[in-house]
Amino acid sequence: MDNIYLLGFMGTGKSSAGKVLAQRLKLDFIDLDALIEDKEKETIVDIFKKKGEEYFRKLETQTLGEVAKRGGLVVACGGGIVLKEENIKIMGKSGIPICLEASAEVIYARTRDETFRPLLNVSDPLARIKELLRQRKPFYDKIKLRLDTTGLTIEETAIKIEEIIKKDGEV
Repeated sequence: MDNIYLLGFMGTGKSSAGKVLAQRLKLDFIDLDALIEDKEKETIVDIFKKKGEEYFRKLETQTLGEVAKRGGLVVACGGGIVLKEENIKIMGKSGIPICLEASAEVIYARTRDETFRPLLNVSDPLARIKELLRQRKPFYDKIKLRLDTTGLTIEETAIKIEEIIKKDGEV
């Protein structure tokens, strides 16, 4: 079975709904950022601080390539994974990419108390979220399958993802 890749901005439900989806489909779940942290023995925040975003993005592509060789996974990807065309190609060849979306205000509400979001460690996180969403929109728009999670619970999100996959004829 192909992998299911959950993409989208932070706070859209990739990890939370991904775990529920994996249970529903009896698949293994992988959080790509957590896998990178395990490999590097450092948090994403520390990787960004010490080695920079460019280093992290290279590591992300390498780790994605390793995960893509396996099958039958639900993979929660970091919000910026779509910034490299190579990553989109890897996911398209090895699975089903689905982009989760939410409004900037909902994303802010979901992430405002979290300290592990390096791109939001700024004085005005909501403005930063809006800026990043605007910058990443052309990249997210390349993903055919989409789901707006703004008004959904984690369970509802997982059910809707499952419906999208089945409707698309993939599962």
